Amino acid sequence: MGIADGHDEDQWARNSDWRPSDVDIERPSAARIYDYLLDGSTNFEVDRKAAKEVLAIMPEAHVAARNNRAVLRRFVTYGIEHGIRQFLDLGSGSPTAGNVHEVAQRLVPDARVVHVDNEPVVVAHSLHILKDNPCATCIHEDITNPDRVLQHPKTLELLDFSQPIMVLMCAVLHFIPDHQQPARIVRAYSDALSAGSYLGLTHATASDYPDRLADIVEIYQRTQNQAHLRSRAEITAMLASFKHMVWPGVVYTPEWRPEHWADVGDPAQSLAFAALACHL
Repeated sequence: MGIADGHDEDQWARNSDWRPSDVDIERPSAARIYDYLLDGSTNFEVDRKAAKEVLAIMPEAHVAARNNRAVLRRFVTYGIEHGIRQFLDLGSGSPTAGNVHEVAQRLVPDARVVHVDNEPVVVAHSLHILKDNPCATCIHEDITNPDRVLQHPKTLELLDFSQPIMVLMCAVLHFIPDHQQPARIVRAYSDALSAGSYLGLTHATASDYPDRLADIVEIYQRTQNQAHLRSRAEITAMLASFKHMVWPGVVYTPEWRPEHWADVGDPAQSLAFAALACHL
């Protein structure tokens, strides 16, 4: 397995002095499984085992993870090109290569980024990497509590909600069950945004591989994060609070403004839709 930040994963698990001591390593974590699929090192054997079960059923999961990270980079680049200098990254995941602060600050060094995650290893690793970065941080919160995220002291310290912001919800809403009303959560963040702001999301779907993905959902039932896959129509409805959708709308992740159309391949193998909405 390739290591994104130069650490051997087993050595990392044993020896990292910043790793929280109370982390649940008995059950896999969706964030750490995703990290493994991106060839990262912030994962444990239990996560790698679950990821390998996923890949045995759905080898496309590797491609899907990379497509998701690639469209995240394109969202951020689009935002920078359209004047965005602030980013709220919800469900940020482990800081493997190409994370929001890396993409944004490579283009604009003082771009401000607040990552948010409820996985303690993700937060600890992010804070370790960002300790010398005054324009970026990571907070330990659950994105299903928008008020706590939006009113967090570190959020308010770095982000000015009177100015345009890009909110990112990539590969996170499919871990929110219907009874928690994901569309309501999207609206709560939308309501906090000023004119000129954006919200980008990606969301897994079972539209094309229902049988195999039903087996994947079963694997995630045994993790800390149960999966809830949705149709294009359901995902589109989550963005009802926005009046404008950036072209090309709700499409498979590799179809959203690809750098080269030759990179798109079979879009359905991305297993997810992407969209970027805007407050005009």
